Amino acid sequence: MGQINRLPVYDLKGEVVDNMQLDEQVFDGVVNTALLYEVKKMYEANLRQGTASTKSRGQVSGGGAKPWRQKGTGRARVGSSRNPVWRHGGVAFGPKPRDFSYSIPKKALRKALLSSINARLNEQVVKSIVKLEVAEPKTKEFKTILENLKIDGKVLVVVSKISEEIKRSSNNIKNVSVKEGKDINARDVLLNKYFVVEKEALEKLSERLK
Repeated sequence: MGQINRLPVYDLKGEVVDNMQLDEQVFDGVVNTALLYEVKKMYEANLRQGTASTKSRGQVSGGGAKPWRQKGTGRARVGSSRNPVWRHGGVAFGPKPRDFSYSIPKKALRKALLSSINARLNEQVVKSIVKLEVAEPKTKEFKTILENLKIDGKVLVVVSKISEEIKRSSNNIKNVSVKEGKDINARDVLLNKYFVVEKEALEKLSERLK
């Protein structure tokens, strides 16, 4: 798809009230899919706990005595009943606790975030809103806002500042993530079908991604 230069700005009733001019040098429509793959892989590796652990033959209790003598029985020689071949034996080359996390240069992370937003812009699933506000911390009110914006799938809602009312009204809604603009990354954007962002938050993101 071509580059999108202007983005409609909605109010909380789903009405277009403004048009936002996007910075063409930032939101140029270019998507680096190879970089997005590498960055998504890094974020998911960093989420791994790495706590899986098994016991080797030397760590399993028992097995100190040789099951039978070395020669003369007609059976295969065995040194321990805790060898990996036997039931209740140790595990050969099993997993041990380890740290799977690694890092990617900040410049690459910034480019990946930009690529992910460009991808959503190309798909026309980015909706900018004037400002997200709820009168009361009620789930029903937040759901009404999403319905007005015609959101019918997983959505990342990006605001400049998460108020206590917004936090409490969105907590119990399935497939809704609310984050401040300074905290989002490429994986957050890619995991959601829709990207709803406050106009002010998008302006700050544009400055951050230059």
